[in-house]
Amino acid sequence: MTTTMWLPIFDGHNDVILDLYRPRPGTERSFFESSPHGHLDLPRARKGGFGGGFFAIYVPPPPTAETPSDHLPDPPYHLPLPPALDHSYALQTTLAMAARLFRLTQESNGQVRLCRTANAIHECLTNGVIAAVFHIEGAEAIGPDLDELEVLYQAGLRSLGPVWSRPNIFGYGVPFAFPTSPDIGPGLTDAGKALIKACNQLRILIDVSHLNEAGFWDVARLSDAPLVATHSNAHAICPSSRNLTDRQLAAIRDSDGMVGLNFAVTFLRPDGHRDASMPIDVMVRHVQYLVERLGIDRVGFGSDFDGALMPQAIRDVSGLPVLLQALADAGFTPAELRKLAYENWLRVLRLTWGE
Repeated sequence: MTTTMWLPIFDGHNDVILDLYRPRPGTERSFFESSPHGHLDLPRARKGGFGGGFFAIYVPPPPTAETPSDHLPDPPYHLPLPPALDHSYALQTTLAMAARLFRLTQESNGQVRLCRTANAIHECLTNGVIAAVFHIEGAEAIGPDLDELEVLYQAGLRSLGPVWSRPNIFGYGVPFAFPTSPDIGPGLTDAGKALIKACNQLRILIDVSHLNEAGFWDVARLSDAPLVATHSNAHAICPSSRNLTDRQLAAIRDSDGMVGLNFAVTFLRPDGHRDASMPIDVMVRHVQYLVERLGIDRVGFGSDFDGALMPQAIRDVSGLPVLLQALADAGFTPAELRKLAYENWLRVLRLTWGE
């Protein structure tokens, strides 16, 4: 076994803000102390070489409702889309969670920085500061006039997924289903198409991860930015509705975009089971397949830490070196590992953000 070099890893997706904002009973924790709960905190991030990433603001359903993905049955399954959220509830919750992210950076004593540019991210990675990008997963907080989008951009928003896996005024999302194609349901609404254009004008990254296939192709037709799936995998290996077909991967390649590997076991395992006892080789196979389809410059990581069940081999952010080692053992060179770890994210963000 070879030993990989130490690399800072920039990650396309985590849900730690949700886990801090609304922890499950008995799992309350601080981001600044190592915890047995959750996947991401500062001490474990330091141990795993986590250099930063997209810190998602995902509005959970009201406390009396459940998220379908929390209790996925054994395959086959096809869960209905959850109900749409009330706009005022979504806006209030988005602002509260964004405030939690801002306070986290302020209370970090310079160890976490909110980044609005790729150059700022690079500076953080160079200096050992965790780079946080403000990302919204599901645009329920934004109204049809898009006023909230302008305000959130000024507050630091630089990445947006128009939908999560539920309907809103912009589109419908892809339901949790296995095995199936992602070609489920209609695409973007007229408001959704206007949102894509507005994101292009502001140079906000558009995340296609939770769009169904019709919505994906709407973005591909409308957007003049690289197509980016921050946390999705290869449908050819794991036929989940959340994964990307070869045709979608070709469109991402042709746009000079990229895909971040999702660590969720249900989007990795060929059998779709919610079972963490899977070999690390499955993750390596997805990376190899994505690289074959997209090229080595268009693949990275998008873990979904604190938002999904992780493979036992990874467990949490401190396990990131395990994946790097497995990729090195599979033949990826040091230069290729640097691209996967952070260089590809910096490349696509510079393209998208106009740097």
